[in-house]
Parts: sequence; C-alpha cells; structure tokens
Amino acid sequence: MNTARLLAWVVLPLVGLVVVGALALWLLHTVLHLVVYLLVGALVVGGGVYLYGRARRALGPGSRNRRRIEAAAETYRNRHPR
Repeated sequence: MNTARLLAWVVLPLVGLVVVGALALWLLHTVLHLVVYLLVGALVVGGGVYLYGRARRALGPGSRNRRRIEAAAETYRNRHPR
C-alpha cells in the first residue's frame, strides 16, 4: 500500500504540472493571436483613416486637383449642353 501512495504522490503532481503547462501554453497562444489580430486591425483602420484624410485634403477646395476637376467639369458642360 505504501508503494501505491508513493506513486500517487510522485505521479499526480507531475501529471498536474503537465496539464497546467499545456493549459498555459494554449492560453498564451490564444492571447498572442488575439494581440496580432488587434494590431493588424488597428493598422488597417489607421491606414484607411490616413488615406481618407490624404484624399480629402488633396481634393479639398482650393487645391490644384479640385480646380482641375472643376475646370474639366465646366468644359464638359460647355461642350455638351443639355
């Protein structure tokens, strides 16, 4: 009977350590994947905001592109009256 108790006292903590280690690795893996997905999402959203601001500023009133677009639209209206 003492051998069985000794075996239980030696094996059960080792099995517990393996289970806790596997759980910790799974949790770390999951958290790191979540962090990576959040970083990629933040980069995509930030890039979209940056590009939207650049496009809005480039086509804003008084910009060269805005004047060029308005001149082309006016030329089109003059050449193609309704």
